[in-house]
Amino acid sequence: MTMAQAINHTLGELLARDRDILVFGEDVGRKGGVYGVTKGLRKRFGSRRVFDTLLDEQSILGTALGAGLAGFVPIPEIQYLAYIHNAIDQIRGEAATLQYFSQGRYRNPMVVRVAGLAYQKGFGGHFHNDNSVAALRDIPGVILAAPSRADDAAAMLRTCVSAARVDGRVCIFLEPIALYHTRDLTHGDGAWAAPPDPSAHVEIGRARAYGDGEDLTLVCFANSVPMSLRVADRLGRDGVGVRVLDLRWLAPLPVEDLLDHARATGRVLIADETRHGGAVSDSILAALTDAGFNGATARVTSTDSFVPLGPAAESVLLTEPMIETAARTLLKTSPRPHPVEATSESPTQRPRRFGFGRRRRGNTVENGS
Repeated sequence: MTMAQAINHTLGELLARDRDILVFGEDVGRKGGVYGVTKGLRKRFGSRRVFDTLLDEQSILGTALGAGLAGFVPIPEIQYLAYIHNAIDQIRGEAATLQYFSQGRYRNPMVVRVAGLAYQKGFGGHFHNDNSVAALRDIPGVILAAPSRADDAAAMLRTCVSAARVDGRVCIFLEPIALYHTRDLTHGDGAWAAPPDPSAHVEIGRARAYGDGEDLTLVCFANSVPMSLRVADRLGRDGVGVRVLDLRWLAPLPVEDLLDHARATGRVLIADETRHGGAVSDSILAALTDAGFNGATARVTSTDSFVPLGPAAESVLLTEPMIETAARTLLKTSPRPHPVEATSESPTQRPRRFGFGRRRRGNTVENGS
């Protein structure tokens, strides 16, 4: 399945399993969403559980607040990331604060699905290509998930619903629009489509690692994950051992996994598709510094700009060549560090299909597999 199909499939499973789940938002019912992510759910589960709302984000989130208080587990959709800023106080001043200010007596659980980030081809502009998540990451207690692939999207959505149901958590589930229907990592390989496991969960605050190279750790999330994997493959052909770390969770950050993989190579490059000012990489670098990491670090980000229409978007967004150039510069300008073996057991997933360049085994150096 693609990411869009996996999310649709998982929503269907959750609606069938739990009668207290509601799915609603602009065009999610009759139309099935702008990108078809909720297609067919209204027909299967009826208009009382899957329904269209007013074209008003404050009303959508306000409905979720009331539904959560009434004992439901609402899964509202905000059609585009920029639209959530129109109603951010519903999250900041209401949803995220209710348990805190009521000393746990009341709660309004929800999983807010948000189509967002950039890289839409031939479409965009101020309100439809947005790469700013700083306001969401600044709200205490809110969980911010950002899957990059189909199987993770399914498992992380299931985890968010469980966190909402059991602990009353407010979760923002950020879905990269440009990856909704992506099947290939490289042309025709089908590597970015995957069958979701109906029982899988992803622990909140745990990353996913690809490869086990010892020369460079590429830290990324969402759209920058497939870009980083392609860069890692090219570097691997030149004998550079790279590992790619998909953060998956932007709040809370997977700091334990980040430190494990940073120490394993001693060099960290962060490929951050958000804007340079208020970027996610700010907190990643701070986490490394706070933990006493003394290896080499660098980052590449998008420009401090709204995303323009059409091909002009490429002038402000993070690109694959930018990641590769920064990686080669970091490798060239920083001396080879002495990797520090990870001391904690990390349950990060390491698919064996990706192995970028050199991998040390004792006194030998082999090709990755």
